[in-house]
Amino acid sequence: QVQLVESGGGLVQAGGSLRLSCAASGRTGSSYAMGWFRQAPGKEREYVAAISRSGGSTWYTDSVKGRFTISRDNAKNTVYLQMNSLKPEDTAVYYCAGGGTGWRAYNSGVYDYWGQGTQVTVSS
Repeated sequence: QVQLVESGGGLVQAGGSLRLSCAASGRTGSSYAMGWFRQAPGKEREYVAAISRSGGSTWYTDSVKGRFTISRDNAKNTVYLQMNSLKPEDTAVYYCAGGGTGWRAYNSGVYDYWGQGTQVTVSS
């Protein structure tokens, strides 16, 4: 069984930065791709970014391209989401997810494991 624990969320002003971390325990290493999703109040969970098992490939939803960077350190079993130039519309609970190979990484259904989420609030 894999457990994912997110950290790094908080309150930040528009234009600021945050770095989210997701630590994995259990079946770890580079066994699966990792993704970040978010869910704002009253909205459906949406895909944000994903990274392949090796870290060699990354993918982003259009709204965060150029602002967010996903990375992973397989030695530490941790994936990161560096978020810069934050906007109020980035406010949401952010979830990390693990599973699959990266194919259709935008699809939440390909992920087997999910964290509990961390709140990110961006004030205007």
